[in-house]
Amino acid sequence: MQLSTFLWFDGQAEEAANHYTGIFADSEIIDIQRAPDGRVTTVVFDLAGQRHIAFNGESPLTFSPAISLYVECDTQEEVDAVWAGLTDGGQEGPGGSLTDRFGITWQVMPTALGELLDGAELDTADRILNAVHGMTKIRIQGLIDACHH
Repeated sequence: MQLSTFLWFDGQAEEAANHYTGIFADSEIIDIQRAPDGRVTTVVFDLAGQRHIAFNGESPLTFSPAISLYVECDTQEEVDAVWAGLTDGGQEGPGGSLTDRFGITWQVMPTALGELLDGAELDTADRILNAVHGMTKIRIQGLIDACHH
């Protein structure tokens, strides 16, 4: 059994898969399926070990922020690079969220967030979470500073 994210596009499946695989390390296009006329119908791609399927459904369906892709980054440099790639043509949102140029919502979080919250006193956790909610792109140093104020 394999679990994959299935993303329904309106003609942008290949463009989206190429964009995403260009942002994430250890990512690749696995397969491109075409209709008899040569039009791309489905692109199977891997982003850092997670399989995704981009489908050209040619439908008025749109993505909603009610579901998002969650990216956990080990360093500020990774946060910055992923954020820059995904917001290119997209829109920054609050608390580490963004909507990319294709309408997909992403949460870009540093692993440091979970590490700082793990075992934190209630008032420290509140300060950290308030710091998160006050940011667009998450800054690890800002989270660390919130721990000590």
